[in-house]
Amino acid sequence: MNKVLGSFREAVADVPDGAVIMIGGFGGAGDMPQRLIEALGQQGAKDLTLVSNTAGLAGFGGLSADHPLTHNLLIERGQVRKMIASFPVPASPSRPNAFELLYRQGKIDLELVPQGTLAERIRAGGAGIPAFYTPAGVGTVIAAGKETRVFDGREYLLETALQADYAFIRAHRADTLGNLVYRGSTRNFNAVMATAARVTIAEVDEIVEPGCLEPEAVVTPGIYVKRIVKR
Repeated sequence: MNKVLGSFREAVADVPDGAVIMIGGFGGAGDMPQRLIEALGQQGAKDLTLVSNTAGLAGFGGLSADHPLTHNLLIERGQVRKMIASFPVPASPSRPNAFELLYRQGKIDLELVPQGTLAERIRAGGAGIPAFYTPAGVGTVIAAGKETRVFDGREYLLETALQADYAFIRAHRADTLGNLVYRGSTRNFNAVMATAARVTIAEVDEIVEPGCLEPEAVVTPGIYVKRIVKR
């Protein structure tokens, strides 16, 4: 089955209001699905819940190698209702991002998740594991309202898996069947998110015919990927 689409607009056309979307990448690096984000901003779906390592970076609304676009764009445009993230605000307090400004005004919700827990909740969602115990967050506000249990004298929190309606991910190469190869830091959250969504859409640098990818280089099998779009 050929999973290649002709445009980013077509790839996100059916994203409805209220959708839960995982967005791969780490910080504001070029390993984010920038053109999928841009297309969704133009499409206009609202009341979205975004699952990502960050909530975008302040001022990162352009689309270039030096000034990458992040999901800050969607937040700025009022399309996001809730963020599930590990680092929702920038490190520098002098440059608040759109999320921080809206959160202070009570216009956007936040579920704060430690980074390792976020990665494992997504992995669990892709593996069909409903929940797991972790020591991360014990004794902090993260633990509020959560079930705890003691194993070998140490307290753990019960964390539930995360799944999404869509995953927007970034990869280096793909074949037309959806098998994906990553390069460098692009492998971060992109690979694990690909397994945890009903519809995974991959933004890639190159598309080749089946058989052209080295089998041992494939990280995400095509069974997880529904749509591919070339940058």
